[in-house]
Parts: sequence; C-alpha cells; structure tokens
Amino acid sequence: MDDKIKQVMKKYYGYNAFKADQEAVMGSILHLQDTLAVMPTGGGKSLCYQVPALLLPGTTLVISPLIALMKDQVDALNNQGIPASYINSSLSFREVNQRLYLTRERRVKLLYVAPERLESESFSGLFRDLPLSLVAVDEAHCISQWGHDFRPSYLAIGKWIDSMPRRPVLAAFTATATARVRQDIVHRLGLNEPRVFISSF
Repeated sequence: MDDKIKQVMKKYYGYNAFKADQEAVMGSILHLQDTLAVMPTGGGKSLCYQVPALLLPGTTLVISPLIALMKDQVDALNNQGIPASYINSSLSFREVNQRLYLTRERRVKLLYVAPERLESESFSGLFRDLPLSLVAVDEAHCISQWGHDFRPSYLAIGKWIDSMPRRPVLAAFTATATARVRQDIVHRLGLNEPRVFISSF
C-alpha cells in the first residue's frame, strides 16, 4: 500500500516526500478506518483525501463550505488528468444536472459539494445507487458550536452517512481544533473508532 501511495504522489503531484502525518493519514483511510486529522494550513490536507480517492474503487465525496477552494482544487485536479467536479450555488440548474449525470455515469472520481447539498433528496438518491468509498469533510470544526465557524448544515452530515446503504469511510480534516472541538467532531459526525492525527496546535 505504501508503494501505491508513493506512486500516486509522484505520478500526479510530482512529490517524492511527505509532510508531517500525510502518509499515516492516507494509510489510515486506505485501511478503511475513520480518520480525524488536525493539520496546519499549508500542511497538505487535501492530498490526504485526494490520493486515497485515486486508490479506492468508488467515488469520493468532499464536503466543504469554501466555494472558491472547491473550484481551485477541481481545476488543479482536472489539469492533472484526474476526473473531478464540484456542485455549489455558483452553478446554473443545467450545469448541476450535467455534473450529476457525469457522476451517475461514474465519470467523476472526486465530487466536491457544500454541506447544504446533502439536503437534496435527488442528490442523496444518486449516492444510494453509486459505490461511495470515502466521504472527506473539510473544515470539520464547522460542526462544533465550540468552534469559531459553526455551520448548522454540518450537523446533517452524520445522519446522511447513516442513510447510505453501505457506509463509506469517513475522514474529517481541520486546521485547528481544541480537545472539545475534536470530541464534537467525532461525536457529531459519528466517526467510528477513528484514528486521530494532530500535527497542528
């Protein structure tokens, strides 16, 4: 597994080395363990779910509240030849339907969405019929009322995961989280005996 991680890192990203905890976080996800990673901004959080997404068999869903970040990451992935897309409020109804169609046809490996998208029954129905390997929750501190950026829409993520016919691996990422916020993330997302990595304080 380590060799495959290194091959993907080299092939798509041009990296021969890892930043702190990156390889361990990727390995945890690829061993199908729920994972919580607290990593500093610029610490390479996105690679920690993008690399496993390329090695896991199904689709990876990335939940993020940051519309600009979604577009930047998807553009970068597409430029590297990785089939990725995003759905958010910046798109027209027609564009959303086109991207849902491509996802349904299994032509999207990573799909980025805002947490509010999970409230759509048609969206949820799509993923009941698709192999969903991994759900990566970025800015996971947003689920905690003790965090600095609480978003009520994050509270629905755990219930949405439970509604899936086959539970995917769940990985949560944030740049900063106190012990209380970490506890909230684990509890409210319903992380199952997660491995926890802290390389940011």
